[in-house]
Amino acid sequence: MKLFYGLILLFLIPVLAGCEQLGLETPAAQMARDEAEGKAIGGGCRQAGRGLEDCYQVNRRAPKAAIYSGWRDMDVYMRENNLGVASSEPQMQPPQAPPQPKILPQSAVQPPEPTQDNSSPAQKQSTSRPASTPAKRAIKS
Repeated sequence: MKLFYGLILLFLIPVLAGCEQLGLETPAAQMARDEAEGKAIGGGCRQAGRGLEDCYQVNRRAPKAAIYSGWRDMDVYMRENNLGVASSEPQMQPPQAPPQPKILPQSAVQPPEPTQDNSSPAQKQSTSRPASTPAKRAIKS
């Protein structure tokens, strides 16, 4: 029986040693991650030109001390390197209005001139219909 417990313990040692790979975080690792996220948020807010209070308001879950630290570090960096605020909106050209069609006065409009056609008068009558008379339909009662 002792051998059986020894084998179980031998197989469990590698599993228990790798518990960090299971996604279990220690409180110290979680605090370090939150601190790093807060600094990144603060730096991003400063680079985008947002105020510190606005950054606190938008990111309520991040620690304020970390946000302030990241904002201050980015402020020092931007001042040393003479960097301006990065615009977060792409610069777009205002939409141009589509070109308006030219409206000619009625006197400028001339009817098209008739062209000379070599076809017979019978062909002209069969293919063309006067534009002023509507087509007639047979109505069944």
